[in-house]
Amino acid sequence: MAGPRGGGRSRFDGESQQSFVRLRERSNGEVKVIRPSREVFLIGNSEEAADVSPETRFDEARQGLAFVKMHGLGNDYVYIDRFVESASFAPAALAREIADRHRGVGGDGLILVERSMRADARMRMFNADGSESEMCGNGVRCVAHLVVSRGYAAAGDVSIETGRGVLVVSVAPTGPRSSRVRVDMGTPLLHPDEIPVAVPASDGRVVDVESQAVGTRAAWWDEAGLDPRMTCVSMGNPHVIYYCNNVAAVPLHEIGPQIETHPLFPRRTNVHFVQRQAAGRVTVRTWERGTGITQACGTGASAVCVAGVLSGRTAEQIEAELPGGVLELAWDGAGSVFMTGPAEEVFTGIWPADLPQAPNVQCGP
Repeated sequence: MAGPRGGGRSRFDGESQQSFVRLRERSNGEVKVIRPSREVFLIGNSEEAADVSPETRFDEARQGLAFVKMHGLGNDYVYIDRFVESASFAPAALAREIADRHRGVGGDGLILVERSMRADARMRMFNADGSESEMCGNGVRCVAHLVVSRGYAAAGDVSIETGRGVLVVSVAPTGPRSSRVRVDMGTPLLHPDEIPVAVPASDGRVVDVESQAVGTRAAWWDEAGLDPRMTCVSMGNPHVIYYCNNVAAVPLHEIGPQIETHPLFPRRTNVHFVQRQAAGRVTVRTWERGTGITQACGTGASAVCVAGVLSGRTAEQIEAELPGGVLELAWDGAGSVFMTGPAEEVFTGIWPADLPQAPNVQCGP
């Protein structure tokens, strides 16, 4: 794409090779500018951008909504720091726009980091389809990193208010843009009414129960070595776990949405297929409720740890090998599940100021 119009050299000409690393025209006509600091500005359409100076474009861009793109093992969300951003918007609608991987920033959803009366910060999480979820394990690690890196709390133990209560998170910075975080995920909920799942359970648990949600026997069952029985766990959000001998053979893009929306699960569910490698190691593939196939799911890995202990398949401490990397999990069979993994910033940026609104909806500090 051509640079700013005009024949003379502006003071930005000499800086452009350093300040403007890449200028990419987006499919809906907007322009994304990525700079060495990894700060991203979404600044209107390309025709408008060609007629104004870089100084004006950056000034206009800064009138929008600041965000941080972060990920935990590739489970990526767009984060809004509500400690400093007070603009009103409809979070569900914004989640659908900003998480779009073709016309937005791209991500598995939107997470708001807000002030809390009960903890160091409050986390609200919206899936890519705009539905609000109770909890996100990889997300809470990133929220804790942001709270510490921005100076809202000191490194060490940090408290985060979530949809399943206040969680205690231990943050150890590994660099200015990353941390290693251990999360007390709380005690798993095991009764069918708490998960929820519409099956009877004489002992109050749903462990290796015959499941209609996986459908009737198909060729992929044999290819994957599927055990069609399900184990269900809630980590503040619902999960169903199936074990198999080869997770790579599971047609997750087909069976995932079928199970997610099955009538057995009144609030839909997250879906996990697990391959046991050893007593202390599993491989997991996940279909996330409201999002689809993801690189990692922290609450899901926690639920898998619980399911392994309950069914006797795996040990109390495991490593969960996910498409995005490895999480460490521990559960003693009675108390909290502990999850340890990384949190990393990708870039910061400004979303255009024309934010979606909804009647009587305002999210502020």
